[in-house]
Amino acid sequence: MAQPVQQVEVEGRLIKVTNLDKVLYPETGTTKGEVIAYYQAVAPVFLPHARRRPATRKRWPNGVGTPQHPQKPFFHKNMDARSTPDWVHTFVIEHSEGDNLYPLIDDAATLVWLAQLAALELHVPQWTVRDDRAQPPNRLVIDLDPGEGAGIEHCVEVAHLLHEVLDGVGFPSVPVTSGSKGIHLYAALDGSMSSHEASDWARELARSLEAMHPNLVVSDMKKALRTGKVLLDWSQNSSAKTTIAPYSLRGRARPTVATPRTWDELTAGLRQLEFPEVLERIQSLGDPMAVLDAPSAPSAAERVSPSSTSGTRNHPSVELGETPPDRVSTSSTSEESSRSTEATSADRLTTYRSMRDANRTPEPVPEAPPQPRDAGNSFVIQEHHARRLHYDFRLEHDGVLVSWAVPKGPPTDPAVNHLAVQTEDHPLEYGSFEGDIPRGEYGGGHVRIWDAGTFELEKWRDGKEVIATLTGRPDGGLGGVPRRFALLHTRMGGEEKNWLIHLMAPAGESAAVVEPGEAGEGGVSTSSTGGGEGAPTSSTNGVGGVSTNSTSGGASELPAIAPMLAIAGAPSDVRDDGWVFEVKWDGYRAVAAASSGRVSFTSRRGLDLTGEFPELAELGRLLAGHDAVVDGEVVLLDEAGRSSFERLQNRAEHRGEAHYLAFDLLHLDGQSLLRRPYTERRLLLEGLLDGGSTRIQLSTQLGTDAEEALAITAELGLEGVVAKRADSVYQPGRRAHTWVKIKHILTQEVVIIGWLPGENARARTFGALLMAVPGRDGLTYVGRVGSGFSDKDLQDTAVVLAEIETPATPVDDVPALERKTAHWVEPVLVGEVSYGVWTQAGRLRMPVWRGWRPDKTPDDITLPDDE
Repeated sequence: MAQPVQQVEVEGRLIKVTNLDKVLYPETGTTKGEVIAYYQAVAPVFLPHARRRPATRKRWPNGVGTPQHPQKPFFHKNMDARSTPDWVHTFVIEHSEGDNLYPLIDDAATLVWLAQLAALELHVPQWTVRDDRAQPPNRLVIDLDPGEGAGIEHCVEVAHLLHEVLDGVGFPSVPVTSGSKGIHLYAALDGSMSSHEASDWARELARSLEAMHPNLVVSDMKKALRTGKVLLDWSQNSSAKTTIAPYSLRGRARPTVATPRTWDELTAGLRQLEFPEVLERIQSLGDPMAVLDAPSAPSAAERVSPSSTSGTRNHPSVELGETPPDRVSTSSTSEESSRSTEATSADRLTTYRSMRDANRTPEPVPEAPPQPRDAGNSFVIQEHHARRLHYDFRLEHDGVLVSWAVPKGPPTDPAVNHLAVQTEDHPLEYGSFEGDIPRGEYGGGHVRIWDAGTFELEKWRDGKEVIATLTGRPDGGLGGVPRRFALLHTRMGGEEKNWLIHLMAPAGESAAVVEPGEAGEGGVSTSSTGGGEGAPTSSTNGVGGVSTNSTSGGASELPAIAPMLAIAGAPSDVRDDGWVFEVKWDGYRAVAAASSGRVSFTSRRGLDLTGEFPELAELGRLLAGHDAVVDGEVVLLDEAGRSSFERLQNRAEHRGEAHYLAFDLLHLDGQSLLRRPYTERRLLLEGLLDGGSTRIQLSTQLGTDAEEALAITAELGLEGVVAKRADSVYQPGRRAHTWVKIKHILTQEVVIIGWLPGENARARTFGALLMAVPGRDGLTYVGRVGSGFSDKDLQDTAVVLAEIETPATPVDDVPALERKTAHWVEPVLVGEVSYGVWTQAGRLRMPVWRGWRPDKTPDDITLPDDE
């Protein structure tokens, strides 16, 4: 019996679909209807990477068969113009056997039409079509194909090696698990290479990596050479070759997908994903490959060293020994790169003198060998404007200044560690040096003393570890208070000279006392008395979350008010009239107390944030003439104006960039406004901040329509909305149903209770963190999180965890598999993850790390059902 004709509408196109119940993947029972639905759902992330690329189709009209009896596909190059809808864009390619007509997958309707034809696999080249002409490639692809005896774990190892090389020459890259056996590695090109040149460059890259790792990598296609190794197939950059499109299904026994991944996901346990998992990932993680679509990538000539001269164009050099751009090169000989703090000769200044001419530089160049001083404990940190700005960190030891170059300066946050590159020993006289080193000389540029003073030594293990507490100048960069630093020899990236510098808790205090975020701008501790201008001193009265405080400088008394909290909800909770919608920002909640032109900021947990964000002192000037208490959010914004929790986590790299988004007025000129309606409080706040500044702004209101507010925030990529009853009063410290937060992204705060060892690229850090949340009988285990960490996050977090290790598990219900290899830590630090769903077993599914929450304690954590 003939089946009834069915149609599906896609972007205004009606597409005839048939045999929707036909099973195309017998092993999983996946039907043709499910395949069509997958391609329709995945179109928003599929199309950006396939659009304007001629597509070759592999069709399985009768399904893929079973592993025992696989069906052969129909490899479809030339289209039949007569049966192709007239709205499908096409492109003709000349082949030796004649001209072939290819579809261009430019829209979701074309993608669904191909799925209807059972075109499970869609293959595209790395070049695109514009104005009916083929353009130079805008992508580079390398196929990591494991030979017999090798597996995905070997591909992971090679992918990380390639990642480091591509980063070093300025090519952003994204790994894609191919849906088959291996990994595809994509990098963005700027269009200055031809396909032939890109293929040649990829070939040289493969050969160079093979020369460095002959037991792991092979660049020759011969199967006899591939046993136990990973083939780097560079040939797919040829204009005549195609590669499986990102997000395409594969015609395997199970419906696996060529899936873009984050670099943090590439661990030894990596596996190929199937289409239901991919759809869930897109909802929670977005598209990792979107980073390759940046509209203004630098040209190849801008990204490479002057020595790169291939043909008539400047193309990226594939010399694997180049110093990556984020590192400071401070030595020029192999002897220097392998130095430790141990003396390399009787005269520790031999290397220093060999690099300087006393007649050409104002630096001190003593002729006599160094002599240790009794109780010598001086230090100096110099701001050095050389080829790249960096800070020279120097500690007196054995008659010299043992030195490290710190590209990003000494860390001011215990959660943010910095790279420290050991350089040659310097003479003690260098401790007072300031001036200009002539250009062309070693280290040419301006040098000024950033801070100097003495240190108290706690530990010095030559070539391994140094711990010391530095006390600098009252007006120095360290803030005039003692700072305890640890220098650890990590050899990051395989470089012998690479160390890590970490800000530690003061001696005698737990690491949890100085939590991430408690060190202020310029290293000033916000927990110290007078840590910020107008910092309040509180005396809690325990009534309604309100206490009284007085700001410094003799200003009038202002109440210290605990912030009101919102419950988690859904759009259906705020359908009726009477709601006003605001943007939900992703930052640190902070109540500001302003008086006599000064202002202090207090976090939800009572931490003084004033010294952490000195640029926000502008609020005090805006409110000059008023005593006011304001509620708002401290945020760091990305280039698109969205609050970025990632930037907030790495705020040491974005000093002076914070914004304060005010959304409520709680107290004004001696009068409490807590019982006034929200709309009245908001109107008064608008009057106070009218004509404000770019640094201090009113939080954006989105009107009174829930659907419109949610649509706007979704389109702008914001976290969600907060709905507030127009007549709601302010309830300090309470979570009230008159404020409802609705998120586009599901997030959960968790307590970190331990970690699991990593493998391969993560062998020196960790594989995953173990998470728990408060329950009725204490903490309860909710799973582990291993993705979402940058390389820097891994290094920094490993150091933080090492300081709070404990011998016993703080949670009873950790599964035996995790318990077997786990390392436990004190349950004091709070992090935040995004996730897909809570499982019935009480686990977080598909968690992804977002960052630490230094503004929260374990007692602050709530669960969705509790909010």
